[in-house]
Amino acid sequence: MSEIKLWTGLALVNHLQARVSGQLPACVGGISIDTRSLEAGDLFFAITGENSDGHDYVATAFEAGAAAAVVDEAHADRLLGSGPLYVVHDVLAAMENLGRAARARTGADIIAVTGSAGKTSTKEALRVVLSKFAPTHASIASYNNHWGVPLSLARMPVSTRFGIFEIGMNHAGEITPLTGMVRPNVAIITTIAPVHLAAFASVDEIAEAKAEIFSGMEPHGVAIINRDVPQFERLRAVARQSQASEFLSFGESEEAGARLLSVSEEGASTIVEASILDTHIRYRIGAPGRHMAINSLAVLLAARAVGIELQDAASALADFRPPSGRGSRIEVPFDGGRITVIDESYNANPASMRAAIALLGATGTPGGGRRIAVLGDMLELGEQENQLHAGLADTIAVQGIDLVFAAGPRMKHLYDAVPEHRRALWTQTSADMREALLDELRAGDVVMIKGSNGSRMGPLVKAIQERFSGENHPTGDQAAQ
Repeated sequence: MSEIKLWTGLALVNHLQARVSGQLPACVGGISIDTRSLEAGDLFFAITGENSDGHDYVATAFEAGAAAAVVDEAHADRLLGSGPLYVVHDVLAAMENLGRAARARTGADIIAVTGSAGKTSTKEALRVVLSKFAPTHASIASYNNHWGVPLSLARMPVSTRFGIFEIGMNHAGEITPLTGMVRPNVAIITTIAPVHLAAFASVDEIAEAKAEIFSGMEPHGVAIINRDVPQFERLRAVARQSQASEFLSFGESEEAGARLLSVSEEGASTIVEASILDTHIRYRIGAPGRHMAINSLAVLLAARAVGIELQDAASALADFRPPSGRGSRIEVPFDGGRITVIDESYNANPASMRAAIALLGATGTPGGGRRIAVLGDMLELGEQENQLHAGLADTIAVQGIDLVFAAGPRMKHLYDAVPEHRRALWTQTSADMREALLDELRAGDVVMIKGSNGSRMGPLVKAIQERFSGENHPTGDQAAQ
């Protein structure tokens, strides 16, 4: 059992508003909703999801060493005797209550991050920076929805000094209750872009939905907004109606409080020069890409807002590595040389797709290799999806991409829009292109793989590694994850 006492068994009764069946645990060391990752001493919440019901896994949770389980009244009778139970009316609502209790008891400075792209990378960069200075808690992966946010809050230790939470949405009104739970002292909007257009009539509506993050701000909070987005004034106006008292901006605009001056790449790192609140600063980020440089400005503004000196925070960015599927690099030995794989397979929208193509374009090709973009459908773009896919052709051209592999019916519009000499292959699914892609690769190539989760581009990254079984060696970026 974990020696960490996250919650005492007695306190959980009140926080969960539960009745108890069985002997109360003295304490729990963690919170879990998935028996595959549950650790001994965890409290298991039997969440009912779209595809499964956690109540079906309560016995498995106890076999794995769970200290207790939170179940609902409808399932309690059949689970009696399986182990200590906290019985509640609604399991998700109980987890939300525990998340609120974690927020209420903490003395930490809380930072919330939202935006159409770059949320997870910005959250992870903040985690890397702030953990250098004090105990830091951050949501894992992209736990940013109606269950991920309360779960992340409930996991926050009482010793936390800095808490960082990612907040996402698919529809208007989703961020408001989540930021109401998180109650940030600092709130960041990374960017606004045409995503989830199936649920929004315009990008301006997306901006309004993202601006909901300010509704939950604590008094005297700090709002940090991308100055380069066309909706900046709209976002700032919403922030001014909140309890925030300081309004900061970042980007390439001359009017940005944190302004990017120059970017240069050194291998898998980025060298940034910036003017941040009238202070000229130069620093290294342990990840490539102009988009990483821009978002690092928001990270530094947030670090300053919670009391970290700018230069100290900037120095810590050298240790940042892109999360898996969001720009991590894999070097694969091949025929006396190597193939570089840029893994951007986690998700995609027009903004992040353009940033990833630009990253590919800026990556050197040793030995005269080619820059190859392997792209899958971007989903949830509504009626504009065909135009938004085809519109990537200009970025392909500007960045000098040599070959395009495209998968999915939507990405066919991009494939048809690029010149014939750049077309490698279009297939209906990512699995259909596997062998052709593997056969095409040669030493010196740089391959960037990206698409929405539903496009299943991640297996192509694994396929490249498996083709050269045992020969692939991670770069410093990958090995550090």
